[in-house]
Amino acid sequence: MTQSLSLSDKAYLAIRRDILTCQMMPGSLITESELMAHYQLGKSTCRLALARLSHDFLVESRPRKGYRIAPITLQDVEEIFTLRAQLEPLAARLAVGKVDIDLLKKLEADCRVELAAPLSTRIDVFMNANKRFHLAIAEAAGNQHLLRTLSTLMDEMARLVALGFNVQRTKPEIRHDHNAMIQAFEEGDRKRVETIARKHIETFQAMTLEKIYATLASDGTLLPIQHRSIFS
Repeated sequence: MTQSLSLSDKAYLAIRRDILTCQMMPGSLITESELMAHYQLGKSTCRLALARLSHDFLVESRPRKGYRIAPITLQDVEEIFTLRAQLEPLAARLAVGKVDIDLLKKLEADCRVELAAPLSTRIDVFMNANKRFHLAIAEAAGNQHLLRTLSTLMDEMARLVALGFNVQRTKPEIRHDHNAMIQAFEEGDRKRVETIARKHIETFQAMTLEKIYATLASDGTLLPIQHRSIFS
């Protein structure tokens, strides 16, 4: 029987979700009192959540100022995509003959869902489905270390996408890559699956960088640091 989440678990997950979706912008400042008021938390619950978020490198303690949401740099973008470009083709090759094709088709369809909701919500739905698509492949590969590493990278990727695509008010389009990958899995073509996976990462990198640079050009800064409350 699954145990219910503790108050600190719920607080951690709620704040973490808002960081990953850039509801809290990278580089912005926040205080314990602001978090406690916004999420209706007690002090001890808030501090436990912040300790976990600090361990995840999602927040940084700022003595006498509170906390700063971890910034994103262009180096972060480069490093995340470099790792994905190395690890995901490997995962795809290892998953040939093992991955659930019907599951991949369902997850690909989930990436296409259009909701009568703000664009930021649609991007969040897209990124969750996209993450499940890629992790289903990694899980089928049968390497738990590879799966955990890619899961962490996909979480970090969520912030990059939210930062670039939310600001530019558009959604990533990757339908053809996913469908081509599914077809290669159906055909059991390891070389083609690996090639498509690598090209998919390279295409998504270029697409994401384009949106982040557009944000830089329009706002004059890549990572705005807000000195007022981020909840105002």
